[in-house]
Amino acid sequence: MEKVAKKNNKETTDTKTLKKFSKETYLQWYESMLLMRRFEEKTGQLYIQQKIRGFCHLYIGQEALVAGSESVLRRDDRVITAYRDHAHPIGRGLHPKYIMAELMAKITGCSKGKGGSMHIFSKEFNFFGGHGIVGGQIPLGAGIAFADKYNGNDNITLCYMGDGAVRQGALHEAFNMAMLWKLPVIFIIENNYYAMGTSVERTSNVQDLYKIGLAYDMPSSQVDGMSCEAVHEAVEEAVNRARKGEGPSLLEMETYRYKGHSMSDAQTYRTKEEVKQYQLQDPIEKVLTTIKKNKWLTDAEIEAIEKRVDDIVAESVKFGEESPYPTADELYKDVYVESDYPYIKE
Repeated sequence: MEKVAKKNNKETTDTKTLKKFSKETYLQWYESMLLMRRFEEKTGQLYIQQKIRGFCHLYIGQEALVAGSESVLRRDDRVITAYRDHAHPIGRGLHPKYIMAELMAKITGCSKGKGGSMHIFSKEFNFFGGHGIVGGQIPLGAGIAFADKYNGNDNITLCYMGDGAVRQGALHEAFNMAMLWKLPVIFIIENNYYAMGTSVERTSNVQDLYKIGLAYDMPSSQVDGMSCEAVHEAVEEAVNRARKGEGPSLLEMETYRYKGHSMSDAQTYRTKEEVKQYQLQDPIEKVLTTIKKNKWLTDAEIEAIEKRVDDIVAESVKFGEESPYPTADELYKDVYVESDYPYIKE
């Protein structure tokens, strides 16, 4: 079934919005999303050249979800997601070169070349993956939030999932427990409408996915995921609620991926016309339009940002290509075992 692109409820450059968000915020959103976009475009090229192997899922089109959320979060807050996971750590602040090296299976990658595209991880930036099991990260997100509550701090966990993952039973168990224990976790559905290639309409009787949270009395809402402003405001409200000890929230971010589910996706389930409709709502172009309208940057300054982003991507590719592969002994490292465990000998 063909989707029809939804219109925004309001212009993102109205007076109220401009008062809430500063010039600096818009510039940060623009450069951050542009870096995600250019990185993913280069990733797609390198995959075709077979410099990146295995599965590879691009985030192109969905950048506002990360940018709008990260402008709310603190460095010590936690983020966990599924396997479309390259943009999230970039938004967290991890240098893209460590992600690119990981995509190329190099030892300098953020997961030492052992995780690849689907299992990006960074303890330093509190990014907990990168998970290949559909819906597997949902109870893990609740568990991370439980640890923070147990330790008595006010950190928040953002737990992202695709629309396909909401059909997993673990979601309901995690939702129930999160509400019962009032865990500081925000569940975010990245609803790009198709899961792998099957539309929401064909897989769920409840098509407004945020309503699933209402069964648990969880504060839940639907958000324009193509708008940094809307994402920021929704996440900010949920974060404030969680930090006060009022428990979890569910946010259904309506977004759209411009590329296939993975690099091997022929995309026969949707039309080119549909994709073009959503490309007219490109979050990067929206933010750039606001910047230009308010004359916050000159054309030369915009070109300087573009060059800076391109240089970072080029540096990342060079770093990845020049890095060595893991040696064979790495197979025996990072296995779940304590090296100093007091083994009992007979």
